[in-house]
Amino acid sequence: MSDPWQECMDHCVLVAKQAGKMIREALQKDIAVMQKSSPVDLVTETDQRVEQLIISSIKERYPTHSFIGEESVAAGAPSLLTDDPTWIIDPIDGTTNFVHRFPFVSVSIGFTVKKEIEFGIVYSCIEDKMYTARRGKGAFCNGVPIQVSGQEDINQSLVLTEMGFKKDPEHFKTMMANIRTILTIPVHGIRSPGSAAVNMCLVACGSADAYYHMGIHCWDMAGGAAVVTEAGGVVMDISGGPFDLMSRRLIAASSRAIAERIAKEITEFHVGRDDTDGE
Repeated sequence: MSDPWQECMDHCVLVAKQAGKMIREALQKDIAVMQKSSPVDLVTETDQRVEQLIISSIKERYPTHSFIGEESVAAGAPSLLTDDPTWIIDPIDGTTNFVHRFPFVSVSIGFTVKKEIEFGIVYSCIEDKMYTARRGKGAFCNGVPIQVSGQEDINQSLVLTEMGFKKDPEHFKTMMANIRTILTIPVHGIRSPGSAAVNMCLVACGSADAYYHMGIHCWDMAGGAAVVTEAGGVVMDISGGPFDLMSRRLIAASSRAIAERIAKEITEFHVGRDDTDGE
């Protein structure tokens, strides 16, 4: 009997490769940059073109499926997760990296059915690393199985997060205080590669031991969350509770012990949800 979700995943890999090629070609030309919600919330014509490429290719093959895409939502489309087969797309995860030609730029696609992630694809296109994960079938990078480090000692861990401008000065203070808190546990260090999806894949393949973030979106998380989980890692809410794809926050880690320690140490701030209008 054919496996419809595997067929979807195989098509997704092909589309992600096409999208990655478009991104690499765009890096050879001048990049026209626009602003969205703030001077540091950037979008380029390539973000929009890549999302159009992905959605049109998938829609042609699966016309009844639903979509949540970063640029579609920015243009006013709803961001609601239903039980329908749903493609959650970030055409360029790491747009600021792309603008500066900093080499961690990815195409991130997650696919959900009944609100559960069935598979995730993250294509780090400058590195030419294709991360794939299907529920219950493991995680891979360029077809080779990957797994988390298994590290359980926070003192021996390398932690990833992202830092940047926050409109609310209290949020900015909390973000910086959290970094100081984690560094003084102590841990081996903190790194900020600039792409949430790549960050999760670095945890999945054992190059880092944890990643935490508040203020990202479902399209940043869906693909990478599948990869981390299938690589044997843990994905949970910042509070230590279950992971909620629409919550705009997560901890991804090599072990429950490290994830729970980070949840215990950091202070939360309000970031709203993707499935409501609140920021």
